Amino acid sequence: MSKTPADIWKDTLTKYRKKCQSILKISANIRYVGIINVYGRTLTGIVNPNLKPLLKSEQVKNEFFIISTLVSLRKDTVNTIGKLEHVILQHQKVIIVILQKNDITFYISINKKEKDLEKIISLIKKII
Repeated sequence: MSKTPADIWKDTLTKYRKKCQSILKISANIRYVGIINVYGRTLTGIVNPNLKPLLKSEQVKNEFFIISTLVSLRKDTVNTIGKLEHVILQHQKVIIVILQKNDITFYISINKKEKDLEKIISLIKKII
C-alpha cells in the first residue's frame, strides 16, 4: 500500500525532528534548534529542556519571518556569488546560526559562552 501525502508529510516531520534532536546533542550550549519553511513557519523545533526561552511566541514568529525573507531574497544571488554556507548573527546574549538545505532553514540558537563555534557548525552541517 502506498503512502498518502499526509503519511509522507508526517514522515518528513519526524525526520526533521530527529535532525533537531541530533543537533541539540552536539553541545549543552545549544539553546534551540528549529526548522522553518520558506514562509517563516515552524515545521519543528526543540528548546533545550534545561533552559528558558528568551523570546515570546510573537517575537519568534517575527524572527522567523525575517530570516525566511532574508534567505529567500538571497536566492537570486546564488549563481553570482555561490550557495549560502551559513549565517552567523551575534547578539549580546546568544549567537544565531542559520543554515539552509533545499527549501528549509535550520535556525540554531547557541549560548554566547560557546568556545568552538566553527566545530559546532561543522558538526551541524554533517547532520543536515
